[in-house]
Amino acid sequence: MLVTFRTNAWGNITMFGDVAVRLLKMMGHSGTVPSALLARDIPAALARLRRELAAAGDEPAPAQKDPDGEPPVGIRLRAYPLIEMLEAAEKDEADILWSAD
Repeated sequence: MLVTFRTNAWGNITMFGDVAVRLLKMMGHSGTVPSALLARDIPAALARLRRELAAAGDEPAPAQKDPDGEPPVGIRLRAYPLIEMLEAAEKDEADILWSAD
C-alpha cells in the first residue's frame, strides 16, 4: 500500500504505507488511512513527531527487504518530507489529508 499526503500548502508526498502509518502514530494519530489532520492540530502533532523521532534515533524505518543488500533508510530521513509539509501547513494554516493509493 502507498499513502499520499495532500495539503494546499505543499506538494503531494507519497510513501510506503507501513512508514506512513508509523509516522502518523508518532504524531499521536491513530494511523487510520484515509484521514486528516486539521490545521489547529498540526503544531502539537509536529512537536510530538519531532520528540518521537529524536527518541528513535537512527532506527531503520519499516521497509521491504532490499534484494541488493542496500542499508535501510532511517525513520528520521523518511520523515523529512512530512516534516516539511507539516511546517508549511502550519504556516499557511492548512489542513493535511491522506489516503491510500
